Amino acid sequence: MTDSSLSPSPTTQPFARSILDNIARVLVGKEGVSGLALAGVLAGGHVLLEDAPGTGKTMLARALAVSLGLTFTRVQFTPDLLPGDVTGVSVYRPASGTFEFVPGPIFTGVLLADEINRATPKTQSALLEAMGEGQVTESGVTHTLEQPFVVIATQNPIENEGTYRLPEAQLDRFLLRLSVGYPTLEEEVRMLARLQGQHPIHTLESVAAPADLLAARREVQAVHVSEDLRRYMASLAARTRTHSAVALGGGPRASLALQGVAQALAWMEERGYVTPDDVQRAAPGVLAHRLSLRIEARLQGLPAEEVVREVLRSEPVPVESDHSQPEAVGAQ
Repeated sequence: MTDSSLSPSPTTQPFARSILDNIARVLVGKEGVSGLALAGVLAGGHVLLEDAPGTGKTMLARALAVSLGLTFTRVQFTPDLLPGDVTGVSVYRPASGTFEFVPGPIFTGVLLADEINRATPKTQSALLEAMGEGQVTESGVTHTLEQPFVVIATQNPIENEGTYRLPEAQLDRFLLRLSVGYPTLEEEVRMLARLQGQHPIHTLESVAAPADLLAARREVQAVHVSEDLRRYMASLAARTRTHSAVALGGGPRASLALQGVAQALAWMEERGYVTPDDVQRAAPGVLAHRLSLRIEARLQGLPAEEVVREVLRSEPVPVESDHSQPEAVGAQ
């Protein structure tokens, strides 16, 4: 989970600002996690929301999907859910004597995999091809998913009865792992007042279109990253592999994810280049869930986020970077 102290600063990018303002109509005081979730989507990735029940994980996913003008499908993951219930199945049509593929709920803009760790590993793995390749293969036939396609999964980190732990390979497919967190007292009072009548999610309208998101992603990919910062990000990932508390550290996909989210955060602040602050804001959400801690560290209750913080403290920060690229990027 992410540390709230590393939440992104308020953005001035018009496209991002409109999305975050819209989400704020539903979630009170959660701009930090909303900004990181949006950064993950802008970077072309998928997001895992890990938190206690009732903290707003589903509302964040729905509000993000609606704001971006994407179709939204929620699937409640349970032990009896089959892979075909997610991806779709081929149905025999007697009239024509042929099999016809009936798409499953995964053919959508945003798929909310609610309580993903309650499904069996076989069903969980049905998401891997879609998340990694943007396609579904059924009966030897490949079906391409329409872009943009985003998986937002949720899980309860406390309750373990009747759950199946997500394997490292599947966790690695999520660009970010985030925690919504409990509201402050004042935020909860505001929430109670706001939700006394009709829930705002029912009247929320889109402020962007899928084409806008695809265009924004292209601009994010063009955000300049200096050689010093590339070395900094690679060094952070490498330090997780040699940390005394870590059995398995972040691989090259972690470095790529770190770069992508940092670019998205820079773009959201209307900068055409990445800074060390962008990397440090992204690091906990990108790296922590990719670390497999040694048994001694787990017994001591050491959180992976603390390991990431130690890595950030120990790795020298580049003091000069090549910011020769334009300082602002185009707004949507």
